[in-house]
Amino acid sequence: MNARERCLNILHYKNVDRMPAVHFGYWKELLEEWAEQGHISKELANTAVVDGSVAQKELDKILGWDCVWGYSVGARLGLMPTFERKVLETLPDGTQRVQTGTGVIERIKPGIVSIPSEDDYLLKDREIFETLYLPKMQYTPERLNAEFFKNFNETRDKTVPIGISLGSVMGHLRDICTVVGMSYLMYDEDEDLFAEIVDTYAEMQYKCVEATLATGAEFDFGHYWEDICFKNGPLLSPELFDELCAKHYKRRNELCHKYGIDIISLDCDGVTEKLIETWLTNGVNVMFPIEVGTWGDQFEPARKKYGESILGVGGMDKTALRKDKAAVDAEIERMKRLASMGGFVPCPDHRLMPGTKFELVQYYTEEIKKIKV
Repeated sequence: MNARERCLNILHYKNVDRMPAVHFGYWKELLEEWAEQGHISKELANTAVVDGSVAQKELDKILGWDCVWGYSVGARLGLMPTFERKVLETLPDGTQRVQTGTGVIERIKPGIVSIPSEDDYLLKDREIFETLYLPKMQYTPERLNAEFFKNFNETRDKTVPIGISLGSVMGHLRDICTVVGMSYLMYDEDEDLFAEIVDTYAEMQYKCVEATLATGAEFDFGHYWEDICFKNGPLLSPELFDELCAKHYKRRNELCHKYGIDIISLDCDGVTEKLIETWLTNGVNVMFPIEVGTWGDQFEPARKKYGESILGVGGMDKTALRKDKAAVDAEIERMKRLASMGGFVPCPDHRLMPGTKFELVQYYTEEIKKIKV
């Protein structure tokens, strides 16, 4: 069996010969570390960060991975065109105030590799929405590279799972509005406007997915990016999330079902427990990456509550790969317990980060493949 067959069989509660060794990808800084340590070439470090790339597959083979989860393709699902990225101000300490492609003003600090601080944002009222953002949230045929999908079924790698990008009902808008701006709009300033923004953006993305599927390209799963939670739970009330988003998940997922796609995966960081019911009720059935090591998110309580209708990819504490074999062995034993429930594929609970030990990753991939399902 190949990685594609193993992953899809497990998520359909079918037999496999062994557990696939699946990962989420790498931080660029980790690959640079490994190059400095002599494990890989600098050239490989510069190129293997791209999911689905030939270079990443080359590194995966060295480490023992079978595939990456979440690799998906589709139309351009964001603002189009984006705003011009430009430096607005350089402060005395070298920090730059930069306007990004979403219209958010960020503070970029020299030498700091992390999520930048949000300093300001453009999308504050209806006038700005209608003049600057509404035109960028429309569907146009240029969003789809039809030539790419012309021979997709014949040319794609059939040994690894590849999904269709389903976009984001709320996560992209959190990026566009910022958490602060989103909170003001939905609660204090103009909740009707925010609902209209959600609906407008969702309609564009639905048409993108519809056009992609209409090409005849075949996909193994659908995949959302929806980072709308943090360490204590969702960034908005579950009730409001359901009110604004449920109908859009349902519509988009029903479209996937019409084309035979029954595995719908959703990538949300943080503690996701309070949003699972909205996702599951409206067609999302794979939780990913289940950040147990960072925020304590768990798969077992969700399985006990929702039964076999909920599937999982992730849940392996990636921080063990920075420690020692004993820590990795403990995670392997926990993965065996989760895998025994069926419908669960172990995977580090986010991209492998700086400090991850090359030899421990190789050890983990060897051991995870020994799990029988």
